[in-house]
Amino acid sequence: MGTASRLLLLLHNLLLLPPGAFGFAPSLDSDFTFTLPAGRKECFFQPMRHGASLEVEYQVLDGAGLDVDFYLESPKGEILVFHQRKSDGVHTVETEDGDYMFCFDNTFSTISEKVIFFELILDNMGEGEQEDWKKYITGTDLLDMKLEDILESINNVKARLSKSLQIQTLLRAFEARDRNIQESNFDTVNFWSMVNLGIMVVVSAVQVYMLKSLFEDKRKSRT
Repeated sequence: MGTASRLLLLLHNLLLLPPGAFGFAPSLDSDFTFTLPAGRKECFFQPMRHGASLEVEYQVLDGAGLDVDFYLESPKGEILVFHQRKSDGVHTVETEDGDYMFCFDNTFSTISEKVIFFELILDNMGEGEQEDWKKYITGTDLLDMKLEDILESINNVKARLSKSLQIQTLLRAFEARDRNIQESNFDTVNFWSMVNLGIMVVVSAVQVYMLKSLFEDKRKSRT
C-alpha cells in the first residue's frame, strides 16, 4: 500500500469518527463590554470544573480616572484576587467544581460611569467527557504516519489561532480605550481654547477702552 493510499485511508477513518471523539484540548474564549454606572457594582458567574483553568483579563475603556475595583471569588467564598482602582489586569487560577464569581465595583465614584471590557479564557473544560478516539480507528497498523502526531499538530494550530484571536481582541480594546482618551483630550483642549479666546477678547476690549480714555479731553469748553 502506497503512502497516498494510506493517507486516504487515515482520512476516511477520521471522517467516520463520531462528534466529540477527537482528543483535542478544549478551550473556550468569550469577551464582553458593558457600562458600569457610578455607585454601582456588577458581578458575573462562570461555572468551572475541577482541574480546569480560568483566565480573566479586563480593561477600563472609558470613564474618569480609567479605574475600577475588581475581585475574584471561589465557589467556597474565598477571595482569590482583589485589586483597587486599577485600569487593567490579567489573572489566571486553577479551578475546582463550582461557580466562580468576579465583580467590578464602581461604588467609590459618585459621578463618572465606566466602560469596561473583559475576556474569559477557559482551558481544559471538557477533557473528562472526551471519548477514547483510538477504539474508532481501524486499519492503521501499517500507516507510516502516526495519528497522535496529526492530532498534536492540529492542537498546536488550534492553540495558535486562539492566541491570535485573543491578541486581536485585546488590540481592539486598547484601540477603543486610546480613542476615548484622545476624544476626551480633544474636547478638553477645545473647551479651554474657547475660554482663552474669550479672555483675550475681553482683555482687548478693556485695553482699547483704557487707551481711548487716556486721550480724551476732559476739559469743559467755556463759551
